[in-house]
Amino acid sequence: MTDLQDTIFARASGAGGAAIAVVRLSGPRTGDVLRKLTGALPQARLASLRALRDPQTEEVLDRALLLWFPGPASFTGEDSAELHLHGGPAVVADVAEALVGLGCRPAEGGEFTRRAFLHGKLDLTQAEAVADLVAAETSAQRRQALRQADGALGQLYAAWTARASRMLAHQEAAIEFTMDDLPTDLDRTARRMAAELAAEIAQHLDDGRRGEKLREGLSVAIVGPPNAGKSSLLNALSGREAAIVSAQPGTTRDVVECRLLLGGVPVTLADTAGLRASADEIEREGVRRARRRAQEADVLIAALPADSAPDAQTLALVAGRQDALLVATKCDLAEPPAEITGRSVLPTSARMGTGLAELTAELTRRAEQQAGATDAPLITRARHRAALHEARDLLMEAQAARQPELAAEAYRGVVRALGRLTGHVGVEDVLDIVFGDFCIGK
Repeated sequence: MTDLQDTIFARASGAGGAAIAVVRLSGPRTGDVLRKLTGALPQARLASLRALRDPQTEEVLDRALLLWFPGPASFTGEDSAELHLHGGPAVVADVAEALVGLGCRPAEGGEFTRRAFLHGKLDLTQAEAVADLVAAETSAQRRQALRQADGALGQLYAAWTARASRMLAHQEAAIEFTMDDLPTDLDRTARRMAAELAAEIAQHLDDGRRGEKLREGLSVAIVGPPNAGKSSLLNALSGREAAIVSAQPGTTRDVVECRLLLGGVPVTLADTAGLRASADEIEREGVRRARRRAQEADVLIAALPADSAPDAQTLALVAGRQDALLVATKCDLAEPPAEITGRSVLPTSARMGTGLAELTAELTRRAEQQAGATDAPLITRARHRAALHEARDLLMEAQAARQPELAAEAYRGVVRALGRLTGHVGVEDVLDIVFGDFCIGK
């Protein structure tokens, strides 16, 4: 756990040699450290060119651009600074050694953002968005992370937490202050509010996991019998030799993955072992993994070679997936069927390039459909979804509760569950509503 009495530092720019290396500092001793390095504290929020000297030897370590951010008006809410150094490894190492000698310590992963949360500069959803911005591979991911960093998701959850706190306040008032001439319909009002909020949360949850899929990427699995051209298809779609292609059946025995970007959505395309019974233990494990990957995939491609009858195992695997793409491979060797089991078939040939543009377009359409960006704030993490499910279930319990005390306990759980989303929840919020709305103690 972070110690807020420590002054921390870390390189904020990329590792290795570069023209500029940015070192960030944060903590109560930041101002004193700058004085000892430069002789005087620079003007706040104004870039200053200063010589950095080793406090022990007075040797000049570098001539650097300094930025000084007194707290609480800083990213972390603490006194903070940035040292824009020349990016040579020796410069960075010597400055780091000087900082340690002045009582600073290297920051732990995410510690700057954690301090920003602890000082009320960010809620938990915004802190998560910072990590998502750093990891964003596509413009769509960047836009989603920026909306979350701007507080769209946190504001929604904070508003729901406030409503749940009000329900709890009404219910508690109805229980504890029956003799204080309060309205007689407080319990009924709370239950009506609970029904409305439960419906809103249910609608929010019914999003097809769009936000999570955009953040994490879609999973696309290619399944089919041995020697169906699955590896050739993966190589053709990825534009590189990612999987070994051989005429010998059973070459692929493990899942081979490659990363694509389709419609602004990151996609993991997986080639899997051919579906067949085998006496080989390793191949059996590969088939087991293929079936599991097929079950977990967001998009399933069934590769069925045009020069042979449709494979029964593959058709059985995709029978329960009406959204599965049936792709006829090796169409340069034989005429593909127009339909298989009443479902349309997309003809392809990895060797000739036939149908690859159409397949890519269909995969792009599905990626955008399942994980395309939207202006609405979306759930982006499993912990959000778990807390929202818990809150919705508790709201339904409150509506069905026969005793007001049981309803109050359910509302209390709702406040806790929703409060965990942003990291802001406390009994004082409920007390403020009780005493503010009802003027108890007059």
